[in-house]
Amino acid sequence: MPAGSALPSSGSASAGPPAPAARRGLAKLICLVTILLAVLDMNIVSAATVPIVRDLDPVHGVDRLPWLVSAFALAATALLPLYGKLCDLYGAKRVFLGAVATFLAGSALCGAAGSMEQLIAFRAVQGIGGGGLMSVTMVVMAQLREPGDEGGGGSIGGIIGGAGMAVGPLIGALLADHLGWRWIFYVNLPVGLFVLAGAAFALDLPHRAGRGRLDLLGATLAAAFATGLLLVTEWGGKEYGWTSAPVLSLGAGTVAALGLFLRRQATAAEPVLPLSLFRIPALRTGFAVQGLVGMGLTGSVVYVMLYLQVARGVAATSASLFLIPMAAGMTSVGLLVNRLSRRGRAPRTFLVAGAGCSALALLLLGLSGPDTGLWIVRAELALLGVGFGQLVGQLVGVVQRAAPAHQLGVATTGVRFFQTLGGALGAALFGTMLARVFGNAEPGTPLGAVATLTGAEHAHAVRSFVHAADVVFVSAGALMVLALLLALRLRPAADRASGSNAAGGKGVGQTG
Repeated sequence: MPAGSALPSSGSASAGPPAPAARRGLAKLICLVTILLAVLDMNIVSAATVPIVRDLDPVHGVDRLPWLVSAFALAATALLPLYGKLCDLYGAKRVFLGAVATFLAGSALCGAAGSMEQLIAFRAVQGIGGGGLMSVTMVVMAQLREPGDEGGGGSIGGIIGGAGMAVGPLIGALLADHLGWRWIFYVNLPVGLFVLAGAAFALDLPHRAGRGRLDLLGATLAAAFATGLLLVTEWGGKEYGWTSAPVLSLGAGTVAALGLFLRRQATAAEPVLPLSLFRIPALRTGFAVQGLVGMGLTGSVVYVMLYLQVARGVAATSASLFLIPMAAGMTSVGLLVNRLSRRGRAPRTFLVAGAGCSALALLLLGLSGPDTGLWIVRAELALLGVGFGQLVGQLVGVVQRAAPAHQLGVATTGVRFFQTLGGALGAALFGTMLARVFGNAEPGTPLGAVATLTGAEHAHAVRSFVHAADVVFVSAGALMVLALLLALRLRPAADRASGSNAAGGKGVGQTG
């Protein structure tokens, strides 16, 4: 193969004979288990915070709890662009095995942690591997796709992801209550070892012999930008005021890192996130819609849980059960979409329908009051799941079919990268919005003090909070309307993509 030739997919003639059906089926099962492992680990820790604090640091542990989540998220997000480039340079199988092994090492260290400081540091190690679990797995699934298989792995991956989002806190609570909090990390080990062994045997993917230089400076700048953005959204309005010196300084550094990163990507021989990808209309649209989906997910899940606990008095564990209708909606529609995709239905149809359902569900949530029936809330969450279930997997598929074959890795991890950054921006935007609207109606009353109020004061504070939450839901719905308009702009060529890109041909939206 010439040095500059495109990476063939497993479905191309140059990739050799297809793997036996049983081996290919095992490979797909491994990918789904890996996605489930990734999603569960992002949600499972929240259910064990109390026993972790009680065991490791009962005095100051509560103050450090946010870093249990942030350390994982920062490490995982910062390395996403690098993972994509590594896949394109060295092959997805090697990167997949390395990511899983790193994740398992981090899990074992987390389970053995003897202090909060150790646990936070080991969560960062776990996040380094966790950043590749879902994104690299999506690359693997794209390369496993056979010619003519337009259902792809993206839809099924979205289904597994939706289910894991709902059951993660429940599994974490069960493990913490019956086996101890350390088992929320140790449970990853047997599952991960199965994934490693199965992947080593079953994954037969194309790869390149490491041609090209890795742009470490670009990867460092991308990590600095992502870390800075996540820290600004995490600290702003919480640890520090938005106009405080730490937040403004960090924000300035983040903007500078972004500028340097873009300049580096324009001049590097092997950029980690090639700017040429943004010249492809389908990729440009897919990244933008995925960022809006990340914001919409934040505006729905986080603030529905807050609404249930603050306004309705639902306990945290019981509130997590309300995510089950959402997961059911994602799973059911994901199965239907996967079937229809195999019959040739256009991806743009599902993207438009998904954005429309999500917008409608969020706008309906925006009509919620202090006495809205809880079954109505469950129905609205189910509709929201129907919407997101059509968006998550289809967006991955659209991007993968549009990307040049030799840039499949960076395009796929780019989808995840923009969703994560969108979620961070959504958290900052909606959190500030909620605090401002509630603060204007209840000056001097902290949100955490609502539960301690009584009588008329409590009723008034609840109404003020519900109004603030409704503003958040309507704003998130408006963002999904914008996602719908963007989805309508997808060119018909994206709907007709049929794996030519997988075979090394031009991607959707390419010219020439």
